[in-house]
Amino acid sequence: MPEDNLLPFSFPAVERKKVTAAFDGGRITSDGGVILLAGVEKSIGIANRLASLITDSRNPLLVAHSVADILRARMLAIACGYEDADDLDHLRTDPGFKLACGRLPDSGAELCSQPTVSRWENAPTLREVVRMTYAMVDTYCASYPAPPRAVTLDVDDTVDVVHGYQQLALFNGHYGERCFLPIHVYDTATSRPVAMLLRAGATPSGEEIRCHLRRLVRRIRRHWPHTKLTIRGDGHYGRPEVMAWCEANGIDYILGLPGNAVLDRLVEPTADDVRVRRAEAPVVRRYAETHYGAKSWRCQRRVAARIEATPKGLDIRYVVTNITRGNAEWLYDTLYCARGQAENLIKLHKGQLASDRTSCRSPLANQVRLVLHTGAYWLLLKLRDAIPAPQPLARAEFTTLRLRLIKIGARIAETATRVRIAFAAAHPEAQLFASLARCLQPAGP
Repeated sequence: MPEDNLLPFSFPAVERKKVTAAFDGGRITSDGGVILLAGVEKSIGIANRLASLITDSRNPLLVAHSVADILRARMLAIACGYEDADDLDHLRTDPGFKLACGRLPDSGAELCSQPTVSRWENAPTLREVVRMTYAMVDTYCASYPAPPRAVTLDVDDTVDVVHGYQQLALFNGHYGERCFLPIHVYDTATSRPVAMLLRAGATPSGEEIRCHLRRLVRRIRRHWPHTKLTIRGDGHYGRPEVMAWCEANGIDYILGLPGNAVLDRLVEPTADDVRVRRAEAPVVRRYAETHYGAKSWRCQRRVAARIEATPKGLDIRYVVTNITRGNAEWLYDTLYCARGQAENLIKLHKGQLASDRTSCRSPLANQVRLVLHTGAYWLLLKLRDAIPAPQPLARAEFTTLRLRLIKIGARIAETATRVRIAFAAAHPEAQLFASLARCLQPAGP
């Protein structure tokens, strides 16, 4: 930093008193709330779990930063809004981050730098990356104190535009970009992430989806052998291979289904009634149910249709399912349309945690980044879940949570016997912050 940047400078006078400033306030952090995230991370143990899956061939006597410390610093930085590894070059001396990573703010060693982070993002082998991805599924299952009776898993893909010639990047005509199309899986009832899979920028085939679901369900069954699983997805996932596999393995599904002339003919009586009633009301919506079997299906399956007439014309949407209960309206409006929440969760993951920063050349390194961003997602989600329901922040998005509880200025002073953190006295969420700090304290002797 140039020396002249450290010189005092002035602001306009206030009530005839001169206002001067300088960067000489001492050990101050702008991310005081990272201490809360550190408590969440310690309770979940994500960093230690992931580090145990990566081979560390370094001489233990020469190691300054353990793999767990490196991954922990990276996930905490992502959760605080620093999506690039370059940011660690400055955060490595931040007193708040040092405390969060278990080091004293003044006398403790500095945290890892960007080259160290980048080196370990590229270090895991294919087997280790697969284990790390499975570890996030294990984290999801462990988030329930007991196996649930039933869960619904939403599967969707999202565009991840590349900024170079990374491996697996393909041109996608629908988006008009070179991109990846990673698959996101969520338990939308609780907003919990299940799995994130980096993949090429082409629409997944039915065989590919079946293989991904088979591996995912097999991992979940190791923890929950008797839990009823329901797979929910849009038209990309309404493939005969997926439906046949779910039926053969006792998995419920409800999937989007592209329309065609045969389906339109099967629901024509209801569609004609909607057209007629449209003359009496601006919008008319009805539901129909039928059984349909495409040539590639080799069997008949239950199909529900939502038929809506508006001033713009007639619109028909179909879903296919093996669920026998409920009528067509419940299947579409209540069960299937709830998958829209998964798109909001993808926005949290990609937009508010910048998980589309997959700029490494190697797809393995980019998958590691997806895992680390998912770890940061868990930190913020668990922090939000710890907020009592009457509080507005209990339903806040991650950017709001970060602004109100994490981006807090604090002076940190280390003495011979203690470390004292002084937060701003006028902080509007002081009472909530203090209660969370007590709540997130790890249980100890």
